[in-house]
Amino acid sequence: MTAQKIQFSFELFPPRTPAGWDKLPALASALAAVQPAFFSVTYGAGGSEQNGTYDTLIRVVEQTGIETAPHLTCIGSTRARIGALLDQYRAAGVTRIVALRGDLPATAASSEAPGELRYASELVAFIRETHGDHFTLEVAAYPEMHPQAANPDADFDAFRRKIDAGADGAVTQYFFTAEAYFDFVERCTRAGITVPIVPGIMPITNHAQLTRFSAACGADIPRWIRLRLEQYQDDKAALQDFGLEVVARLCRALLDNGAPGLHFYTLNQAEPTLRLWQHLGLPTPTGS
Repeated sequence: MTAQKIQFSFELFPPRTPAGWDKLPALASALAAVQPAFFSVTYGAGGSEQNGTYDTLIRVVEQTGIETAPHLTCIGSTRARIGALLDQYRAAGVTRIVALRGDLPATAASSEAPGELRYASELVAFIRETHGDHFTLEVAAYPEMHPQAANPDADFDAFRRKIDAGADGAVTQYFFTAEAYFDFVERCTRAGITVPIVPGIMPITNHAQLTRFSAACGADIPRWIRLRLEQYQDDKAALQDFGLEVVARLCRALLDNGAPGLHFYTLNQAEPTLRLWQHLGLPTPTGS
């Protein structure tokens, strides 16, 4: 693999506690030491609050000088509010945005999405209409299907609408089966979609947490991995060593077969991602 042609990026979330905010500078600095292409910052705590996203973004940029992209969701919002957020981000020097629908309220069906913009494709179109090509727009992709999609074809059609609306690239939900990613990329190629589709990577560090996240987002944990994690759940070191090997093999398969980069879901922990980074032999600047 040619490192110069591959982009690596890290996702952070707005800290939920004063202690988390206190730790943010050290976290950002540790991850910035390997010079990712950009950071992304999720939409508030649980997708409920954009102020935390903005505050986190500003602090990360001030601490590291590295491009940082906010997640921007449209669910339950208005064009006026989204427009104000876009103006705020543009004034702050933001040039990249991760454009998402956002999580539906627990009582809403997918056809009942509240707000003036109901789908990520509509959000992408709105950003293009109001800001032209100022922002690089990343969208979400689901190699194993969005958990609320009716079927794989409907899910793929929703993804294609986001690209047609003007998205520049996509970052996938995490997965543990490389074939799911390559099958999705092949479907994109057949559909004439040529934007970069970057795999999302989740380090494995905690059995219960991973099981909970995967159930919520529809990510499949293959049976052989799940059984080993259950076996090691009371041995933290063994579980993390096993998780490191599993995810490292996945990353190597992805990069060796043409993935344009990797986007790491750090969960605001530097060590698991940097340990994986070093295990993969990814580029580490001299002196870092």
